[in-house]
Amino acid sequence: MDEFRWHDYVPVASRRLQAMRELAALKKKGHQASPVVIDGRKIARTFWGEAWCDNLERYSDYENRLPRGRTYVRNGSVVDLQIAPGAVMAMVSGSDLYRFEVKVAAVPKARWTAVCRDCAGAIDSLVELLQGRFSQGVMARICHEKTGLFPSPAEIEFTCSCPDWASMCKHVAAVLYGIGARLDEKPDLLFALRKVDHQDLIARAGKGLAQTRNGPKAGKILDAGDLSEMFGIEMAQGAKPRAAAVRKKRSMRTNPR
Repeated sequence: MDEFRWHDYVPVASRRLQAMRELAALKKKGHQASPVVIDGRKIARTFWGEAWCDNLERYSDYENRLPRGRTYVRNGSVVDLQIAPGAVMAMVSGSDLYRFEVKVAAVPKARWTAVCRDCAGAIDSLVELLQGRFSQGVMARICHEKTGLFPSPAEIEFTCSCPDWASMCKHVAAVLYGIGARLDEKPDLLFALRKVDHQDLIARAGKGLAQTRNGPKAGKILDAGDLSEMFGIEMAQGAKPRAAAVRKKRSMRTNPR
């Protein structure tokens, strides 16, 4: 909208063509666009993507604008989305090609420490973590509205070059949903966005595994008596089994019967 009127409506196909032309120009300057592509109507299909979208929808601050954002992200209007620590840069095709920046606050250290402590020992591997394969208790802890990993509206700031004066326009809503779709492909980006190390969630479990791999269990080690009885050879006191066997062979060669 300019000072007096809204821009004329531009069909989706025309908007997309215009956006592709502008992106092609940016590519010549070295910018590699990363569009959000939705297959079907479901925006997110994995634990991390769905949890991100569910988190957005639980807040009344966003409920009026989110439906238009879903439409925009489904029709391919988010033509570029780049996730970095603490920020998301995006471009959305509307009546023009609009640019956006979404800033997401880092998880407070005390909160992250509490999440890691509460999940300690319940997440066994990095693969399990990134695939979202863990207990309902861990899921609930990570997704908790006030003390979990996902941001509240107070932890999200956004700027938009579009003329919509709303606190959150439909283009920003599309970008926020686009983040959920992107987490389907690369869930580790959530941890980067919130400036935490996902390895912390499995660190204690990893330490426990490391301790069990220091050597074979005591019950698996044969003592000298076991070897002597098994192979019919005499073991020298305190000698290593292999060294004693070598000496026995040498004595048999030098003292043939």
